[in-house]
Amino acid sequence: MKHDYYYYNKEEMLGAPKIPLIVMKDNAEVFEDMAREMADTIKEKNAAGETTVFICPVGPVGQYPYFVDMVNKENISLKNVWFINMDEYLTDDKKWISKDEALSFRGFMERTVYSKIRSDLVMPPEQRIFPDPENLGHIAETIEKLGGVDICFGGIGINGHVAFNEADDSLTNEEFLAQHTRVLEISKETRAVNSIGDLNGALDDMPKYCITIGIYEIAHARKIRLGVFRDWHRSVVRHAAYGEPSSHFPVTLLQGHPDISIRMTEFVANLPE
Repeated sequence: MKHDYYYYNKEEMLGAPKIPLIVMKDNAEVFEDMAREMADTIKEKNAAGETTVFICPVGPVGQYPYFVDMVNKENISLKNVWFINMDEYLTDDKKWISKDEALSFRGFMERTVYSKIRSDLVMPPEQRIFPDPENLGHIAETIEKLGGVDICFGGIGINGHVAFNEADDSLTNEEFLAQHTRVLEISKETRAVNSIGDLNGALDDMPKYCITIGIYEIAHARKIRLGVFRDWHRSVVRHAAYGEPSSHFPVTLLQGHPDISIRMTEFVANLPE
């Protein structure tokens, strides 16, 4: 069955989306705007004497250099900020891959974010959280203790996943949305796309397993901010905004969230001639 929304031009796409869409000039504008929202939210919460809690991705990652620069230049204290990362790759025996591996999200955050922020501003290590296959309940317990998540930042995968909440046609929408942090097998579509982006197509060397924060935790964040910028995101964002809510394409299950938006580039908004 052909899906007409895949072929919507920019004007048609912006006509009546089920998720608010924001079109920006290019990658730099998308990433800088995402970083600005991160920084401004922290400043507002700091001024009110409140804790800031973000769910953070490693993909997209272009926001982090801007964020680091803003924090350092604007003297933004992260001492009362918690970053809960979405996911991490696992070995075949379902343990975290080594932090030293190029694919490690834990290693990326340390190299690109935490080590680049001034020591007098960066949050302590215990406030830099990753889902742990040895302690699946830790994320939910931490979020409850902190009073909820202020903003979930992220992207959208080729099959509509947010974090590694892979599509699962066997689940009803309600069953899918009830899923918490868990270990799972990565879909063949995600492994293929990620191998192209991260390993020059070395599919055989892509991890087969991951741990991901649940779609439940994402859906219950007070705000959700997604960013898309790749060529294949043209169809993904149209499906997200116009497809029927379904566990077949998980991001569509977030259409009813009260404060969600997708930032995209002009490149994604416009289909090729």
